[in-house]
Amino acid sequence: MRAPIGDFDEALPAPDCLDRLTRPVADAVRRWRGSVPAEQILYVETDPRWADTAVFVEHYGRDLLETSANCVIVAGKRGGVTRLAACLVLSPTRVDVNGVVRRHLGVRKASFAPMDVATGETGMEYGGITPLGLPGDWPVLVDSAVVDLPYVLVGSGRRRGKLLVPGKAFAELPGAVVLEGLGV
Repeated sequence: MRAPIGDFDEALPAPDCLDRLTRPVADAVRRWRGSVPAEQILYVETDPRWADTAVFVEHYGRDLLETSANCVIVAGKRGGVTRLAACLVLSPTRVDVNGVVRRHLGVRKASFAPMDVATGETGMEYGGITPLGLPGDWPVLVDSAVVDLPYVLVGSGRRRGKLLVPGKAFAELPGAVVLEGLGV
């Protein structure tokens, strides 16, 4: 099938290629519930050499710069307790960690989680972290601009391969909170 965004050779329904996803992401697709059918979540094979956003859009389509999103893991601390959360913002923006995130989590200090924490806690590869399949007790903070798009390109849990997900599906993820101004 033809991908709804980008210049990919082929787009496959994610339920048909669970073996190409990390375990947490594959499990999330298997258990998928929501207004968007799981078959509308698409998997596209990509070359991990081109995983970083700038190089990626040069190879797979410039339109992806405005329709791709980054999922970053943040750590917030208050009273010696660390709380992890995921943030999903469009690629041309950055996460407002010290404003929106810190206030929403109710923490004194927030920062990007170290790579080993992000990969260890998610079971995903660095550079491929996606909001699908995250631990169920984590907040998933989603910028409102992401949910407004017909399709959004995000990681698949690995650096090889991406998911194309209808934007409104992110608002229905476990722990999802849609926030204005998360991406600045």
